[in-house]
Amino acid sequence: MLNENIDVSRLFGEDVFDESTMRQRLPKEVFRKLKATMNSNKELDSSIAESVAAAMKDWAVEKGATHYTHWFQPMTNITAEKHDSFIAPTGDGTVIMEFSGKELVKGEPDASSFPSGGIRATFEARGYTAWDPTSCAFIKDGTLYIPTAFCSYTGEALDKKTPLLRSMDALSEQALRILRLFGNTTAKRVVSTVGAEQEYFLIDKSVYEKRKDLVYTGRTLFGAPPLKGQEMDDHYFGAINSRVHSYMRDLDNALWKLGVMSKTEHNEVAPAQHEMAPIFSSANAAADQNQLTMEVMQKTALRHGMVCLLHEKPFDGVNGSGKHDNWALSTDDGQNLLNPGKSPMENVQFLTFLAAVVKSVDEYPELLRLSVATAGNDHRLGGNEAPPAIISVFLGEELDAVVDALISGGTVPKKNSEFDLGVLALPRFKKDSTDRNRTSPFAFTGNKFEFRSVGSSQNVATANIILNTIVAESLKQFADELEFACAADGEAVNRAAFEKALHDLIVCTFKEHKRIIFNGNAYDEAWLEEAERRGLPNLVSSVDAIPHFEDEKSIKVFTEHKVFSEREIHARTEILLENYYKTINIEAHTAVDMVKHQYAPAVMAYVKFLCDAALSKKTVAVDASAEIEAAQNVTRLENTMISECTELERLLSDTGALSDTHETAVYFHNKVLAKMNDLRAVVDELESIVGGEFWPVPTYGDILFSVK
Repeated sequence: MLNENIDVSRLFGEDVFDESTMRQRLPKEVFRKLKATMNSNKELDSSIAESVAAAMKDWAVEKGATHYTHWFQPMTNITAEKHDSFIAPTGDGTVIMEFSGKELVKGEPDASSFPSGGIRATFEARGYTAWDPTSCAFIKDGTLYIPTAFCSYTGEALDKKTPLLRSMDALSEQALRILRLFGNTTAKRVVSTVGAEQEYFLIDKSVYEKRKDLVYTGRTLFGAPPLKGQEMDDHYFGAINSRVHSYMRDLDNALWKLGVMSKTEHNEVAPAQHEMAPIFSSANAAADQNQLTMEVMQKTALRHGMVCLLHEKPFDGVNGSGKHDNWALSTDDGQNLLNPGKSPMENVQFLTFLAAVVKSVDEYPELLRLSVATAGNDHRLGGNEAPPAIISVFLGEELDAVVDALISGGTVPKKNSEFDLGVLALPRFKKDSTDRNRTSPFAFTGNKFEFRSVGSSQNVATANIILNTIVAESLKQFADELEFACAADGEAVNRAAFEKALHDLIVCTFKEHKRIIFNGNAYDEAWLEEAERRGLPNLVSSVDAIPHFEDEKSIKVFTEHKVFSEREIHARTEILLENYYKTINIEAHTAVDMVKHQYAPAVMAYVKFLCDAALSKKTVAVDASAEIEAAQNVTRLENTMISECTELERLLSDTGALSDTHETAVYFHNKVLAKMNDLRAVVDELESIVGGEFWPVPTYGDILFSVK
């Protein structure tokens, strides 16, 4: 049932130990020190930990919590948590509820049981979680969740939060250098802000449970096209059915309680596909909240008798799911540094940051591509709902004209920016400065960039670590050049020298990096040829992209900005490649199991049915040629299916001879995945022939239209 008469303003954040709650419960001086750490990323004053822990525990217990957990994001696709109760013995057989500053600040999970890329061996188990005071604690299912970083005993980051926070620091440091040159003395921090749109599928739990591939891999490894799919374009923004609407209301309520600003919801392109979009927050909070959102989405769906699928391509030939990463830069004194204002040509500060972003994308496209490199996302990139693997930047008509004018020394032509729809009753309204280009991987959309390549199941931290770091590098180079050119006496800025140096820098940057700007149709085959002429890399698969993490220029940019150490880079490369081939390994074994235990018996039963029908006709002297021909055709396909399945098993058994992680990943891509596709083609053809009552699993039509 839909919830009625909800006071959203009272509901929002009620399960979050947020700033308002802290102000009420913490001593003034403790709150002041904690807020300084939260807002300016200053070092935490350890003396306040006991006060914060006590207040946090009292608040949590009042709300029914009995346990706490250090909640962290290891190098898997999930979050991790170990729950401890607040109870402590008193010595007389009773207990009290306690929570110390030490327990708040530090935890000790087993570091060897998570992916570490060789940083930790099995016998070296110690790792640490460290409280992240810049992300608010919250209560879920009777437990106090404390967002934390996760590192090894030797100090390397084993999570996604730690490098994200490092990258945010690096970006802020370099952006502030630029702002100081523009005379801004009030901003103390520049924050990368993110709004992560989340696409997902909802299917009935009963059909999900009948598909081993969905249960074990999150996607269908087999499936012929449905009789009706998305070709009528009638699902996108269509009326939301009551069952899904009830789910969305419950999802909103659950997320609002947890302080997640769930804002927009609608049907997406494919049947059974939907989207939720939140309001922007800092990149760190956005990453935490998106991980929380995915978990709540899946748990809420189960309560409604449905399953929420977050795989990038759960259904072949049907729209896949992304997580558009809307990225911008904001100052703590209220400026959006990517807002072009009324006249972008005259907004030199905006053009400076725009040029830095364009330069970054052109110089590090391999890093952006590998930031979205997963086995699941490989199925989606380049499809008609996702940008291609070639990284390019869309600026739109107006900004493209500004760039051309800067390069040529010309002026920007004036255009009518107001719409008149020709109906008196309809309002006139302003036209946006840019169109939207759904084929572009990295598109400017008015006051932010939308990185459209991120996959729906991914942690957005990875993409934003890359974005923050490479933009920090461009801003550093800009600041070095401008400070050298315009410094006169000590710290003073020679304004005339600054303006000339800045103009030359912006023009030169756009000239050198214009090749990355593409405003056309990135799905067009001609773009592949054009991109190659421009020298843009086309890293089609994850195994093509991931090794670029260890390129010399990649190591240099990460280590210089202290985002990753060289050891951490090598470890992450190893983990990404391992995740890739292990995913395909699970899929391949599932495919073999389904063929041997479901499809083959069903096909044999159908052949027997045809043969029995033919025999029955023959006994009464009726022509049985149709049944005989059908049985022969199905038997031929059955033999091919068994042969392909046997070959797939052989390929899986040969993996023991592979020497290293990269070789194994390449083998799984080139051999195993290719053979899985061959096997799928035969099974899907059989699905279109074998009688429906014999087919052992729900079809695409059954699944996509299961929620009514």
